Amino acid sequence: MDIALGICLGIGLSAACGFRVFVPMFFMSIAARAGYMDLAEGFDWMSSWGAVIAFGTATVLETGAYYIPWLDNLLDSATTPAAVIAGVVATAASITDADPLIQWSAALIGGGGVAGVVQSSSVALRAASTLSTGGLGNFVVATVEFVGSILMSILAMLLPVFAAVVAVGLTASALSLLFRRWNMPRASGPAGEI
Repeated sequence: MDIALGICLGIGLSAACGFRVFVPMFFMSIAARAGYMDLAEGFDWMSSWGAVIAFGTATVLETGAYYIPWLDNLLDSATTPAAVIAGVVATAASITDADPLIQWSAALIGGGGVAGVVQSSSVALRAASTLSTGGLGNFVVATVEFVGSILMSILAMLLPVFAAVVAVGLTASALSLLFRRWNMPRASGPAGEI
């Protein structure tokens, strides 16, 4: 696979990792097992039946846990660093026949960065949903994230360049959301202090 195409595939899968950590890893395992996706050297383990079963089980558990109102917010603290790691792994595994410097630079900066920004925006949306609905509306956020992860994984596999463009757009939108949230005026205390 061309290096640029591998980077695009990895970036698309990294955006999916930002929505759900294990869905894109499960898709990668199935695709590699079926011979549809080539994995970089050292990532052959992802095509084993053990990896398919492990990623499939983790996908079911992660997805189900996000539908439990108090557990979804607790999971966000663990899945944020996990999403970054998954984004790095997904991108590194997608870039075949490349110099390790190119492979790991793209994986760390592109894959980890995209996954981290998308995940952080999901955390912000879930926090806003929790505050505004007491957690009762979080199932909508969980469903959108799950569907988004599936769609981005499929898009990355079928149209990697387009998936990378969508991932960059998602990242830009997420950064915009995060900066707006960061710069929002905060309520002042009784003495006018913030």
